Order: sequence, then C-alpha cells, then structure tokens
Amino acid sequence: MATPAETARDALVTFLPHRLNRQPVVVRGLTADELWICAGLSAAAGLVLGVPLAWLTRSIAMVPTLIVAGIALGVFVGGGFLRSQKRGRPDTWLYRQLQWRLTLRYPVLAAHLGGCRLITRTGRWSTRRTADRGAA
Repeated sequence: MATPAETARDALVTFLPHRLNRQPVVVRGLTADELWICAGLSAAAGLVLGVPLAWLTRSIAMVPTLIVAGIALGVFVGGGFLRSQKRGRPDTWLYRQLQWRLTLRYPVLAAHLGGCRLITRTGRWSTRRTADRGAA
C-alpha cells in the first residue's frame, strides 16, 4: 500500500508543458490565424485580378476561379515564405514585426495598433554610468 507522501508525489506534475499554450501548426508551418491572414490577402489579390479579367473575357466565372487560384498559390508560396521567416524565432515574432512596421510607416495608426508601447527609437543608448564604478 502506498504511503500518503508517495500518493501526493504521484498527483503532482513534475514537468512544465511549454507547448500547451501555443497555437498548433495547421498547414505549411502556418498557425490558424496566419493561415486566415494569408488566405484573406490572397483572396483579395485574386479578386482584384479577377474583376478586370472577367470584364475583358466577358466571363463572370473568372472572378471565383482567380480567387480560388490566388488562395491556393498564396497559401503555398506564402506558407513557405513565412515558415522560413519564422524559423528559430519566438512565437509572437511575426505579430510584433507587423506591428512594428505598421507603426513606423503609419504613425497615425500607432495608438490603435498598440505601437505606442514599442521602442521605435534608433541611435546610441547610454546607461548614464559614471567613470567611477567602484563607488556605490
């Protein structure tokens, strides 16, 4: 029969599962959120290309055809590109990179994107230490 100390020890988790809070990879190294963004941008590009082509060919079927082809191409090419960019970086790197770039290019949107909390200053940093390091 097990002692109370052994029973308590068996009930404890002795490791910290660090991947439980991560989003799972769905397709080609993309998480679900990244896949939706990639598919949405690709669909928009297919729509922009499909409307003029449908007008030129006088076939409305060109619009959904180019949307589907754009999504397929966007997920395939975009997934490979994002996978190579994310390799070896933290989970939130992509979102912070997008936030940082949008904050620098569109400062008016910085307050809405949370960019005010980012460090966007370039230049030399100083620690303001004196030459006399021995004095406390």
